[in-house]
Amino acid sequence: MKRLLTFFLSVCMISMLAACGAEISEVSSSEGAENSVADVETQANAEEQTDTTADKSGEEHTDSAASGSNILVAWFSCTGTTEQIAGWIAEETGADSYQIVPETPYTEDDLNYNDSSSRTTQEQADASARPAISGGVENMEQYDVIFLGYPIWHGQAPRIISTFLESYDFSGVTIIPFCTSHSSGIGSSAENLHSLCSDTVTWMDGQRFSGDAAENDVVEWIESLDLPESEARTVGEFDFETKTVLLNSGYEMPIMGLGTYSLSDEECAVSIAALLEAGGRLIDTAYMYGNEAAVGQAIRDSDVPREEIFVITKLYPSQFDNAAAAIDEALEKMGLDYIDMILLHHPGDGDVEAYLALEQAVADGKVRSIGLSNWYVEELEEFLPQVNITPALVQNEIHPYYQENDVIPYIQSLGIVVQGWYPLGGRGHTAELLGDETITAIAEAHGVSSAQVILRWNLQKGVVVIPGSSDPEHIRENLDLFDFALTDEEMEQINALDRNEKHDWY
Repeated sequence: MKRLLTFFLSVCMISMLAACGAEISEVSSSEGAENSVADVETQANAEEQTDTTADKSGEEHTDSAASGSNILVAWFSCTGTTEQIAGWIAEETGADSYQIVPETPYTEDDLNYNDSSSRTTQEQADASARPAISGGVENMEQYDVIFLGYPIWHGQAPRIISTFLESYDFSGVTIIPFCTSHSSGIGSSAENLHSLCSDTVTWMDGQRFSGDAAENDVVEWIESLDLPESEARTVGEFDFETKTVLLNSGYEMPIMGLGTYSLSDEECAVSIAALLEAGGRLIDTAYMYGNEAAVGQAIRDSDVPREEIFVITKLYPSQFDNAAAAIDEALEKMGLDYIDMILLHHPGDGDVEAYLALEQAVADGKVRSIGLSNWYVEELEEFLPQVNITPALVQNEIHPYYQENDVIPYIQSLGIVVQGWYPLGGRGHTAELLGDETITAIAEAHGVSSAQVILRWNLQKGVVVIPGSSDPEHIRENLDLFDFALTDEEMEQINALDRNEKHDWY
């Protein structure tokens, strides 16, 4: 079963949503689905047409929700009738909502049923017609259940619904159609759509709603369905069974991995091979490390499927002036089709503009998630109002001697995951930290190493760890963090070690 992601959390994303005319259509929360588009209706030219064209002004959104639900309500509407039903379904089920928006908007003349040459008359008469869709659904693989809504045009679903069904792999997904119509039932329209899906799709009986349907009618229908059970995930919550965390971008990221700072190309190859062989799937690199190419080569040389590996790299301030080119350079160096996450290495001149370039890279499909490194409370308070997508991750120096106990909760309260570099103290300080009497005593009590205690302490604080190492044995040990747990008392003992002692200048 696909990843099951749930819970509502705002993620800042700039886009233009408009019924039948927006340039970009994106997944949003059920609340956003109900409020993102003006509810304007025009009179239908035929009895069976519930939805007709109306001009709706797009709204510029600086935040939109990516709740991570495993249910999606995908809907096409021109006047708001189907949109309203879709909103009720999303609200009742906690689903994400996606508006199917045509690249070429439908005009009122397009929907003139009395004109045999009108656009919709021509499209509906041509079973092969596939109107293009503007935008798409990111992370479609996360959805197990899809409610698919549309009006009835000439007795059938608009051909753009066929375009949608043929745009994704719905293998293993349950699809539940619903339509809006004055008189026509859903029967033949749903049957024809079902024929476009593979045998691995579970196609449930659909439901027709009239233009005057009430919310209670929708709720009763949903309650009558035998929906597949799902497991809830919360953005930012660590899952110690899957060893992942759900990011606000909708993607899952491993909660422990490997930092490649200072590793040469040869060391990178050996270290990444050891990580992947031991089950690790998170790799952190950066432009300034000089080993992006080696990281990419090691990934390509492995037998692990690319989609299982989460790669983080960073843009250095010297790249901020031409961040778009720097992103392409990173892709080329690593030889990857996409990068899981790119961070800004630390604040610098042009960082806002560079971040906006990262946002564009997300829209272009080059990067899946974006974030920041070495940003603290004051920096975040100044920076975040100037950007559109909330960072999925903030990566800072964190270890028992520098704990950031005021910063971590603040970042997490924004729905941003925290990741710690130098978790073992950093070069020149590791031996002292691993030899700390408090930590060694706790390690002895659990029969583990001091490094494992420190890394587990981070995880229990909700901090992702990326310890660096070129030693395969240490790499394997740094991943073995789930056969023991620290008590509250032991956590407090380590918390008491904080010296506010930073070991690097960032």
